[in-house]
Amino acid sequence: MTRPLRLALIGGTSLLEASPFCHATPLPVSTPYGVVTLLEQGGLLFLQRHGLEGYTPPHRINHHAHLTALQQAGAERIVAIGSVGSLRLEMPPGTLVVPDDFYAPQLSLSFFDDHRGHRVPEFHPEWRASLLEIWQRTDLPPPCSSGIYWQTTGPRFETPAEIRLLAPHVHLVGMTIASECILAGELELPYAAVCIVDNFANGIQAEKLSYDSFKAQVHANQAVLLRTITRLVEELMA
Repeated sequence: MTRPLRLALIGGTSLLEASPFCHATPLPVSTPYGVVTLLEQGGLLFLQRHGLEGYTPPHRINHHAHLTALQQAGAERIVAIGSVGSLRLEMPPGTLVVPDDFYAPQLSLSFFDDHRGHRVPEFHPEWRASLLEIWQRTDLPPPCSSGIYWQTTGPRFETPAEIRLLAPHVHLVGMTIASECILAGELELPYAAVCIVDNFANGIQAEKLSYDSFKAQVHANQAVLLRTITRLVEELMA
């Protein structure tokens, strides 16, 4: 019988305060980029991208250390959970999206200082297709099966002018997924993302966006997100 590939889950804002892995075993991993503490439970690896002690904002995250730690710990495929803003009225808060492309021309991160950095980045197509196929076999509501993720630098939210400029071209905005996807690809780790819409992007609706309203929606989405993650992990590790 073929052993299932070891799964790693990366969580963000939406899992920071209500992680299903609160009783998991800490697993410190020393990498050339620093020490990363993962959590391990039942063969599943969990990385809290914002840190387990305190909060690391998006622009301070050590993505090189994170992806290297997952590789060294034996991860063979990754599902990343991302909190996003929506630039489309048809993708309201609470929507789950499995993006199929990203826009992040400002990113120049790589593990390499030679020709190996000249690769074509993408969400791993076969792994992404497998995730969607497994999702369809569950009793979970189906996600939006495509969407373009725009990564900004953070930590600030975007201005209405910035949103208007990109709205015709992208669907979601966040601050971390593209960085992880690029580096995971360089390490040949299949990477797919599940994004949950926690707010409409600034200016999409008449109601003014605030950090408090964003956090309130994160809290409102937690039950759905945790049920989705728990069910998907069960299937992916079966």
